[in-house]
Amino acid sequence: MDHIPERKTVDIILDDFLAGKKHIAERTRVAHLLELFADFLANGERIRTALTVLGWQAAGGHGDSDRVARVAAALEMFHAFALIHDDLMDESDTRRGRPTLHRALAERAEPGRAEHSGNKFALLLGDLAFTWSDELLHTADLTAQQLRAVLPLIVEMRSEVLAGQYLDLRAAGELTDDVDATMSVNRYKTAKYTVERPLHIGAALAGAGPEAMAGFSAYALPLGEASRLRDDLLGVYGDVGDTGKSHLDDLRSGKNTTLLALALRAARPAQAARLRTLLGDPLLDETGAAEVRAVCTATGARRTVERMIDDRRRQALRALDTAPFDAGATTALKDLAHTATRRSA
Repeated sequence: MDHIPERKTVDIILDDFLAGKKHIAERTRVAHLLELFADFLANGERIRTALTVLGWQAAGGHGDSDRVARVAAALEMFHAFALIHDDLMDESDTRRGRPTLHRALAERAEPGRAEHSGNKFALLLGDLAFTWSDELLHTADLTAQQLRAVLPLIVEMRSEVLAGQYLDLRAAGELTDDVDATMSVNRYKTAKYTVERPLHIGAALAGAGPEAMAGFSAYALPLGEASRLRDDLLGVYGDVGDTGKSHLDDLRSGKNTTLLALALRAARPAQAARLRTLLGDPLLDETGAAEVRAVCTATGARRTVERMIDDRRRQALRALDTAPFDAGATTALKDLAHTATRRSA
């Protein structure tokens, strides 16, 4: 099996790229912003790196893997943009157990305008990360054929995740029992963006054909949906020590999830009324959150989501049985399917 770039390789590429921006930051007196952004970027999970590499390997990629690592680094930079803007729109206080970037920036702003300034500065940094993702992509020295294969996928990925975010925001604060609507958000915001497109992009670098691309989709979409459903459960039932994010955030924002849609659909009138009172309350406390959890459990919503996760994991694994992939990559994709759907963080 050919050597594949690990997280460390991509981290080095990102560190070197930001080091190259240091002189501009110092000249323009924004070095402290670059330092905060670098710290934020270094704290990522690098799931897109792993999937880009696996897509490349599964499709028969071999030889020099530097191009794959640089494309993966570009995806990680784009993801930094997406997270910064997502946290702003969700008004989240924490990310991975640490203050979100706009909160960290607010702490350094002038008294009296901290929150306002923090939001604006974070917005600018997110925009900059979007621009830098393109710059990083052009350092990959892709062949003309690779570029023609990869660029349409990157454009689609960006359009899909922004559409998913729009659907998510549009539904926020208006609780629904429309499970299909919540699953549509899951597909575009997570399944396609986090799993399918990185696999496709890595495979495109290896020259994958339509059969392989279809095989990746058959695996990625159910797995991505299952992973998002696991996030929904962790957002309500998870331990903040494991998840690094308060389980009050989504409840206070009234975020529509499949778990809550199922609970509303199965709830008795009194339970539904209570959910509508609690969810979306910016002052919701732990007592109220415990009440939401109790309703989700009592209505069978939690059990149903667990069953949906299991069904989609099995579907993803079945797709690998007939996919024309490298054996070593197939084993890694199977392991990932179990890890992504059975995690506690």
